[in-house]
Amino acid sequence: MDSNYQAFLVGGGVRDLLLEGSPKDFDVATNATPEQVRKLFRNSRIVGRRFRIVHVRFGREIIEVTTFRNDHSDDKDNNASKSEDGMLLRDNVFGDIETDAKRRDFTVNALYYNPHSGDIFDYTGGFEDIHHKTLRIIGDPVTRFKEDPVRMLRAVRFSSKLNFDIEPKTSAPISEQAPSISQVSSARLWDESLKLFMSGYSASIYQQLIDFGLFKTLFPGSFEQIQNNPQVHTFFENAMRNTDRRIQSGKRVTPAFIYAVLLWPEIQDRQKQLIADRVPPLEASHQAYQQVLSRQIQLISIPKRFSTTMREIWDLQARLPKRAGQRAFRTLEHAKFRAAYDFLLLREQSGEDHHGLGQWWTDFQNADPVAREKMANAQHRQGRNRPNKRRPRRKNTSIQTQENS
Repeated sequence: MDSNYQAFLVGGGVRDLLLEGSPKDFDVATNATPEQVRKLFRNSRIVGRRFRIVHVRFGREIIEVTTFRNDHSDDKDNNASKSEDGMLLRDNVFGDIETDAKRRDFTVNALYYNPHSGDIFDYTGGFEDIHHKTLRIIGDPVTRFKEDPVRMLRAVRFSSKLNFDIEPKTSAPISEQAPSISQVSSARLWDESLKLFMSGYSASIYQQLIDFGLFKTLFPGSFEQIQNNPQVHTFFENAMRNTDRRIQSGKRVTPAFIYAVLLWPEIQDRQKQLIADRVPPLEASHQAYQQVLSRQIQLISIPKRFSTTMREIWDLQARLPKRAGQRAFRTLEHAKFRAAYDFLLLREQSGEDHHGLGQWWTDFQNADPVAREKMANAQHRQGRNRPNKRRPRRKNTSIQTQENS
């Protein structure tokens, strides 16, 4: 960086280089204040309230530039504050490279690379922890998790991604501190959940979330369903594994699918309760969607564009068994058919018996137009030959009396 400021590449990019990986991006740490960085780069903007950083845009890439931080004990201008529970509400006390290293989360993320000299600076033992494949938080774990509960989610994510063991002193307080995750803003937890489930390592992450009690805090309704029915756990595990395979093979994934999976068992349970209370099935479905989503959004703010897709996937689960005549063709043409079909296969894979429905839709998609027509017509005849289960109409006794009089 020009203008006599210091600047270093820092964080996961440096860590991944040392692990012979392929860094997705690099962050920059500097002794320049956010305002000074902003003056240097016209294509930049200052973001964040809790901790102010600068986003510098280069084409489609955004470089995140942070100012060296300091310990809060050196706060003379009221630039830092904490809640009564110890959570950081504002963190804008600036320092030097050494104090900044001690303010970062994990040792493996506190390595600074000077691109001009080629030197790497390590003030917290990150080199050794990388060598031993250990994830260690910097400072007292309880204090650091209270300052920012999201660090617990990052610990789980990094250990799964890097295949590192979480150092015992770091992992020990996570279960006790897990409920504090609910203090984090719902919008931030949405961003963090994408990193958890769209990382390509979600199966391992999911199991750790369960083990540390973090899943219970993030998805209390879904966790209750796991407790009531072990098949739900299998359903979630299979969804994570399938998502990981798609990501690792370069296929497209959407957060709407994994969230549709995570909330589906609770929706089914709620729908059954409403039907038992004599709510009509269609209305029960819509009420269940609304009630479950409303509760979940209080914790994790699911954007509407994804919740809309989730509803479509759920709605199509009721349409997939109805294949007679043109219904099969209309369902096949639905924009979210493929996601709903994959959802059905996942349900069958996890132990639900739908009498070969998934295979029927597989064959229907692979069939030529003539064969498709025959399959749909066969369903139509089968439905027409099915015994009528409707109750017979009651005879009008008043008319019968008049006729007999």
